[in-house]
Amino acid sequence: MELDAPTLPGLLAYRREHVPDLQALVTVDDAMTYAELDRDSAAISARLVAAGVVKGDGVGLLAPNGLEWATIACAAMRIGAVLVPLSTLLRPPELLAQLVAASVSHLVSVRGFRDRRYLDDLEAEAPGLVAAVSAGGRHAGAPSLRGVWTTDGLPEASAAPELVRALEDRVRPADDLAIMFTSGSRGAPKGVIHTHGGALRATAAGLEARRVLPGERLYIPMPFFWMGGFGGGLLSALIAGATLLTEAEPDPTRTLELLERERATLFRGWPDQAARLAAHPAFASADLSALGDGSLGAVLSPERRPAAGARANLFGMTESFGPYCGDRLDLDLPVDKHGSCGRPFEGVEVRIVEGEIWLRGPNLLRGICGQLRSTVFTPDGWFRTGDLGRLDAEGYLWYDGRLDDMVKVKGATVYPTEVEAALRAVDGVRQSYVTDVAPDGGSVQVAALVVTDADRADVVAGVKQRLSAFKVPTRWLLTSDASVVPMSATGKVDKKGLQRLLELEGTP
Repeated sequence: MELDAPTLPGLLAYRREHVPDLQALVTVDDAMTYAELDRDSAAISARLVAAGVVKGDGVGLLAPNGLEWATIACAAMRIGAVLVPLSTLLRPPELLAQLVAASVSHLVSVRGFRDRRYLDDLEAEAPGLVAAVSAGGRHAGAPSLRGVWTTDGLPEASAAPELVRALEDRVRPADDLAIMFTSGSRGAPKGVIHTHGGALRATAAGLEARRVLPGERLYIPMPFFWMGGFGGGLLSALIAGATLLTEAEPDPTRTLELLERERATLFRGWPDQAARLAAHPAFASADLSALGDGSLGAVLSPERRPAAGARANLFGMTESFGPYCGDRLDLDLPVDKHGSCGRPFEGVEVRIVEGEIWLRGPNLLRGICGQLRSTVFTPDGWFRTGDLGRLDAEGYLWYDGRLDDMVKVKGATVYPTEVEAALRAVDGVRQSYVTDVAPDGGSVQVAALVVTDADRADVVAGVKQRLSAFKVPTRWLLTSDASVVPMSATGKVDKKGLQRLLELEGTP
């Protein structure tokens, strides 16, 4: 479809008109078509409008993946409210901080998930907040908040359909669509603001490379509250006219049953998610023959798996609304481009300034909550990413790490990403995480947490074959349990937590 003037209500109307009976979302035990998504989200929009939600209001959504999440999210966005996806991993202080940072006016939360009761947690963190807002009042702990509801307890009254349609008709590509929280591995979370036009065009620009085509049956295990699940999953399916397969809590046995039953044609996500699935005992007997070559290699049959580095490393960030650089994931790159991130997508310019990647273009963020434009962009509109990289003569981007992750060891420069890549190339290594530590206030060391079943001696020997001696970690923690890797609520490795773990449990 054409995205000259893209908005979420326009996109829903297009799908309702052209593929009403195509499945939009499928879960383990439920499904909905595009016509049903349009109808149900419109009904919830009417209830939100009757409850006082207006264009520009921040609507926080705290729930696991499912039809309910998608329906409520579309209901908010189609009337011009700004969706604020909130992680189910947030601790109470983090949740309160994000509500305040994004000026959330209305919060919709699941009653409970994974032994958490979020509204109870919020009330304990800011006593009186939930009670006051639920009674129609306000609270200094989150002064913008005017409404708090559970996902199954939205207000019953509905606005007139013609009022809802009038609000939809007033949504423009320049209007804000969502605030996505992200953080660097060492930084505090920040609310990244994206418009309808920027977000939808950014997603559309990468669909061809990612092989999300009309009619695909796409499975992504990422949560909708992260960019990978929201832009890479929900919005990608909506723009492409594809079907999204999703789960609230991915479980290898259940996931394999879902992929087989629904004849999934595309498996995307993080490589380690595919690797964990492939390592499950039930994987060998699962019929995943419908999966296309654009899927992650670990879930493809051995003869179809690409060689390491042969396919582009999709590269992006929350500020670019997902990948801004890549190449077709069902085809190998030219041999001399193996290991690269491919080339920039339409809508984003890439410049390298003193080794740092700068971005500019209409598909980027509009801004960051609480920050002046002058602190986010250069005077001529460039966004400094903090990523290090190179552009070769043919325009391929090569990623070299993060400015804030560079490590100095006895005067020598070490980039953790380079060491992590060398470790992942060692047989038997599933995941690798590298950082700097200084145990007991001593000298800085390179330290590695490696998820593997291999012997430490074999891992060390393998990485020594690939790296200069000063880059080889001198402090190690090997484990077969990936759950020990400390993660932040925004889905990234918690570097401070990683450092603490390696200082406490790592050994020379």
